[in-house]
Amino acid sequence: MLRTLSRGERNLSELAKPFKMSFPAASKHVRVLEHAALVERRKVGREHICRINGAPLKDVNAWIEKYRVFWEERFDRLDDYLKTLKDKPPK
Repeated sequence: MLRTLSRGERNLSELAKPFKMSFPAASKHVRVLEHAALVERRKVGREHICRINGAPLKDVNAWIEKYRVFWEERFDRLDDYLKTLKDKPPK
C-alpha cells in the first residue's frame, strides 16, 4: 500500500484492488498505517482518499542508515579477520 501511495493519492478501493481484499480489510490496514503516522486519510463524499506521509519514513531511513554503516564496518572487519585465518597454515 505504501508503494502504491508513493505514486500519489488513492482511494481505499484502489488500494485494496491489487491485494484482492475487501473494503473493510483495506480500511483496517490503512488504520494501522494511520496509527503509525505513515498515511493520512480524508473523506470526500463517500470516498476515503489516502496519501502517504513521508516524514516518519525519513526518520526511519536515517536510523536504518546509521546501523547499516555500523554493520558494514563490522562485516568488513570480520571479512579481513577471516582472510587472515585462511592464509595461516594449519597447526
